[in-house]
Amino acid sequence: MKAMILAAGRGERMRPLTDTLPKPLLEVHGKPLIVHHLENLSKNGFKDVIINIAHLGYKIPEALGDGSRWGLNITYSDEQKSGALESLGGIVKALPLLGDETFLVVNGDIFCDYE
Repeated sequence: MKAMILAAGRGERMRPLTDTLPKPLLEVHGKPLIVHHLENLSKNGFKDVIINIAHLGYKIPEALGDGSRWGLNITYSDEQKSGALESLGGIVKALPLLGDETFLVVNGDIFCDYE
């Protein structure tokens, strides 16, 4: 199963914290918010995760790598040159990576329980 994490936003409301770090990398309960998502996706049977990146986007792949530490395969949809494309634009740009199967979309800047 595939999932997409929307992680390209600027995080204006979290400034100044997001001046140097993408919002999904801000810590919640001792680890980056996006790591909570990756752990939950893995635990619930997802294998392939696409993460869109823009604002300070290079920091997300540096922090997460290829996803293997969670038993996931992470692919990045890079919006750094075009700037963040908003939610729908980011999904549309990532469609070639997502394929024809149904997929889950998760906002990378929220905290939720997957159960």
